[in-house]
Amino acid sequence: MDHTLVISRLGSQIREKRLSRGLTQAQLAELASLTRHKVIAVEKGTLSVGIIAYARVLGALDCELAVVPAAMPTLEELGDLFE
Repeated sequence: MDHTLVISRLGSQIREKRLSRGLTQAQLAELASLTRHKVIAVEKGTLSVGIIAYARVLGALDCELAVVPAAMPTLEELGDLFE
């Protein structure tokens, strides 16, 4: 599986979790001791974001990273890879 797809999925899942908790990006940034711009980059799946930023965001959401078998990419995800 392509690494960009993995990071993109992680960012999407973080965004969904933030929204389900009723948090704004600014609120999550404060909880994670990051800038709002860094939270935006995490949610977008920006490849230059370090693992520590993901760890801080996940910790602020009371979540952790788990390694699971990859699911086949959706047509939408495949389309995003070619943009």
